[in-house]
Amino acid sequence: RSEFRTGGLEKIKEISESFPLFSWLDTLPHMNAIAVARQIGATSIVLAPMAACATGIWALAQAVMLIKTGQCERVIAGAIEAPITPLTIAGFLQMGALAKTDAYPFDIKREGFVLGEGGAVFVLESEDLVQQRQAEIEKKIKIYGEILGFGLTADAYHTNAPDPEAKGAILAVKQCLDRSALNPSDIDYIHAHGTATQMNDLVESKLIQKIFPKNIAVSSTKGATGHTLGASGALGVAFSLMALLEQILPPCVGLTNPDFDLNFVIEPCLKEIDRVMCFSFGFGGQNAVIALGKTTANIYQLHAANNSYDIKVDKSSK
Repeated sequence: RSEFRTGGLEKIKEISESFPLFSWLDTLPHMNAIAVARQIGATSIVLAPMAACATGIWALAQAVMLIKTGQCERVIAGAIEAPITPLTIAGFLQMGALAKTDAYPFDIKREGFVLGEGGAVFVLESEDLVQQRQAEIEKKIKIYGEILGFGLTADAYHTNAPDPEAKGAILAVKQCLDRSALNPSDIDYIHAHGTATQMNDLVESKLIQKIFPKNIAVSSTKGATGHTLGASGALGVAFSLMALLEQILPPCVGLTNPDFDLNFVIEPCLKEIDRVMCFSFGFGGQNAVIALGKTTANIYQLHAANNSYDIKVDKSSK
């Protein structure tokens, strides 16, 4: 300590004089969102929520609240992450969370997750704005689905282990069902968090068994994508929306010998799907759940940001 006090600050000053200012600023968590706002000229609210693996759904829930309260009519929301770095790998290796061979969600032989990189970003709009734009361009806008409700809670239990009783996660699911005016039997498919770690898959399976009918379809796509951490919830929403659009259930890649008595989707299959629920559970006990439905012109319209039609960006709504 004394050595740092006598020479450390001088060394830091020496390094900082040659260190580009913007290289440091670019490391701030909200700078990606700021860059997007600057690029499209959005001058209203810019948020960069951080909730570990629950971040993607948390961001979408925040967007819904901004629209519901009338602060915005259109919000760009989602999550991206590129976690394959030496520091991240070292941390998860020390934690014993990484698989040695592959990801096997909910399988007897599961041994941990495989890191992945990616993201998904969406445009959410109020129903009034969608109808207005449809009238302006005189054609139907392609809408992928509706956000019916969400639930956000915290375990207040442990830094890197889920609550074995899943009390916070259960509350998040119940919040989501209540806000969506749905019963558990109304859900046709669950896109599970399914990290392929021993504890997550065990606790999540107990949660599903406790609340939902035994025949509800369940799968995790992390066997295909890897675990993208903060982006995983947004990717889960993308998979869920495509399931609604195509009426195809995505498979639980890597699952061959289930460890739990659930109706797992082993192969892609056609199914009539009206409502789905997507789970994300983050380190530190962050629980995020979102319910999605086929579009029926209700309040919150959600569509992909890369559609072929022109999007007029409202500069007051970011």
